[in-house]
Amino acid sequence: MTNLMAIYLRGFAVFLLLLSTATTTVAVEELNTEGLIQRHLNSIGTAEARASVKSRVVEGRAAYRVLVGGSGQIDGKCVMVSERDRLQALFKINAIKYHGEKFVRNGDKTFVAGTYDDGTRSEFGQFLRSEDIPLREGTLGGVWSAGWPLLDLSSHNAKLHYDGLKKVDGQPLHAATYRGKKSADMEITLFFEPDTFRHVMSVYSVRIHAGIGFTETESARQQETRYRIEERFSDFKSVDGITLPYHYNLRFQQELQSGFTKLVEWDSNATRVLNNVDLDAKNFETN
Repeated sequence: MTNLMAIYLRGFAVFLLLLSTATTTVAVEELNTEGLIQRHLNSIGTAEARASVKSRVVEGRAAYRVLVGGSGQIDGKCVMVSERDRLQALFKINAIKYHGEKFVRNGDKTFVAGTYDDGTRSEFGQFLRSEDIPLREGTLGGVWSAGWPLLDLSSHNAKLHYDGLKKVDGQPLHAATYRGKKSADMEITLFFEPDTFRHVMSVYSVRIHAGIGFTETESARQQETRYRIEERFSDFKSVDGITLPYHYNLRFQQELQSGFTKLVEWDSNATRVLNNVDLDAKNFETN
């Protein structure tokens, strides 16, 4: 009887595993772009809660780190203020010469501050100034921003295409390609948790093809230039009925034709989130 019971239990366990796999497969196959967006919006809050938020201020601690192409860490702070299609993201440190980053969006206008003592921009700032799609489209900062485009995709004249499940660091995530009005040269992929549909990652990548050398050998040695911005979000908490990440990691990587690579990150943890705050228009000046 004991052996029969063990066989039965093993068989039943296999049946449950197959049933779970089949259910998951069907759910993934049935998911489309519209379903992904709706589930993601539900993960933020109810329609009433989402509609009630007109502006947002996120304050927190931030650490700036050089991971490749140098070394070191400096602690500082971060502040993100947003209202509809306006945003300012400030990452500030007290360091010699370099003082952080300041990115501003005001409708279709963007601004990246020069944050070195001489008024010049960092590699990250210079790249975002020339390739301002993440800032102009409102995707930078994810749902920290009250102007997160997935809240009202049609008004942004943008499109999202569901690409299915993809593994990131060994974990399956729902992936979707984001295409804005002028994002042809930049690939934008948004990632969502498969169970909660929270937005947990964005990847922006640009590749500039290598030039042609004087000979075939020289041409073969030419390397393309690559740029990548990666955002990761975690530690979700509820504020005023809205679920937001309290941990935000922002990375910038450049790989130049010379072979030089630099990777830096801003690792931020929110300490205070305020919704529906009256914001000074000076926050969004683009000059």
